[in-house]
Amino acid sequence: MIIPNRQLCRWKRPEIVVQQLINHFGEDGLIWLDGDGSDLGRWAILATDPIQQICCRGLPSDPQGSNPFEALRNLEPGHWTGWLSYEAGAWVEPNNSWKKDNMATLWIARHDPILRFDLQKEELWIEGCNLKKVNQLAQLLNSIKPGEEQDKLSREIIEANEKEGIPLDSWQWLTNTDDFTRNVRHIQNLIACGDIFQANLTACCTTLLPSHKCATTIFQRLRKHCPAPFSGVIVASGAASSEAIISASPERFLKVWPSGEVETRPIKGTRPRQLNTQKDADMAADLICSPKDRAENIMIVDLLRNDLGKVCQPGSIYVPQLVGLESYPQVHHLTSVIKGSLQKNHTWVDLIQACWPGGSISGAPKPRACQRLHELEPTSRGPYCGSLLHVDWNGQFDSNILIRSFMLEGLNLRVHAGCGIVADSNPSTETEELNWKLMPLLKAIQ
Repeated sequence: MIIPNRQLCRWKRPEIVVQQLINHFGEDGLIWLDGDGSDLGRWAILATDPIQQICCRGLPSDPQGSNPFEALRNLEPGHWTGWLSYEAGAWVEPNNSWKKDNMATLWIARHDPILRFDLQKEELWIEGCNLKKVNQLAQLLNSIKPGEEQDKLSREIIEANEKEGIPLDSWQWLTNTDDFTRNVRHIQNLIACGDIFQANLTACCTTLLPSHKCATTIFQRLRKHCPAPFSGVIVASGAASSEAIISASPERFLKVWPSGEVETRPIKGTRPRQLNTQKDADMAADLICSPKDRAENIMIVDLLRNDLGKVCQPGSIYVPQLVGLESYPQVHHLTSVIKGSLQKNHTWVDLIQACWPGGSISGAPKPRACQRLHELEPTSRGPYCGSLLHVDWNGQFDSNILIRSFMLEGLNLRVHAGCGIVADSNPSTETEELNWKLMPLLKAIQ
């Protein structure tokens, strides 16, 4: 555990500070873990100019492939942020088939210093062990003008972002609606045969940008329209230069406190928000009362209880919230909460490996569901359905599930969405659900 120096600064909003950081250091290596100001999304973290980076690529069958979990086990103490891709599952279940993705399986960086924002109290702290860099960053923050000038800068940033939209008609689907509907029916046949119980089927669309766009510019548009408690943007550098993750995720994957307490918050069940108050309430009630969505959520709760049981103390696992309603600006969700306590000889890396990939975005039983999804989905998922990872100074670990997220690789921008398929799924309704999830994202950045 590291205890950094902390320095309280005059409050400045993250969107103002990030522009100053980019102007001074460039965008490569920047991390911005954002929140929506709720209790779950109270804190935001900004940092740039990493002092160390680790990048893993490939599958176990590749001569140059490197095990991301072993890399995570060997992290030095410090403040680390990065992503882990869905296909890291190949290092957990090597007997399954996995598609190789162009983006890094793992990219994670150590920063010193960092900026920590309390979005509720409007407090801003610099934290770091390198006093020289802490003082330099404090000087940079002090150069940002307060009051009206800061508001003017904020308006200028918003106006600049609004001019750089991505047209809706530029997106190309890799799976059309007929193919998706057919795949839903195929999964239902597998369920009827007893092959699997549930699977999270995904689809992908891509676009080729006409010119380079800053990942933070795209994220600022996304966070304005789709704020979420576990959102953020990570712009890689070094061996993963030109790769970035832009996320508006509402879902925590795993959190591990220094005490060893563990929490996961799987989401299963979605309805779109409505402008009309009564219709919106009807949507929420329909979701809460849906036997299909409730059964799907409980299946994943059981799966995650089993995953946690591999590394948690016997008898420590419990479910304080089962199938609770959580509402966000664009959708209603059903979320459950599962908690436990790590065994003394296990770490957060053991936990994430035991639970990888996340149950809510794979299926049950997990290895077989991943195998079937590999057969049906035309492309790798990459960081989608993986996680943003955050290791704090004191060793506390947190992560999200990378849903509602864009992946940027050079000029290639892609986004996926998925639906949980069970025995009583309606194929046409599941296909419509893709629009509930994807269209708010695409419209946010158009």
